[in-house]
Amino acid sequence: MKVIIKKVIGVILIIVGLIALLTPFTPGSWLALIGLELLGIRQFVFRKFLNDKQRTAADKFMDKLQSRFKKKTSDKTDEKQSH
Repeated sequence: MKVIIKKVIGVILIIVGLIALLTPFTPGSWLALIGLELLGIRQFVFRKFLNDKQRTAADKFMDKLQSRFKKKTSDKTDEKQSH
């Protein structure tokens, strides 16, 4: 459910950003970039231009980052449950 909502919001932001780019509301065109980010375009482009060794290192780095942030949130929920 969250993935569908995220994709719908991403597409809407891209459309609004492109409309803003073509109209006098040009400062709102940055919404298209946020929409692309919600759709995961950065990860696609990032992995497309890396060789295998760089891709492996990037995946390990992303896993470390995700595990660090997951531990912080899970520690907080554990503390709340224990009280």
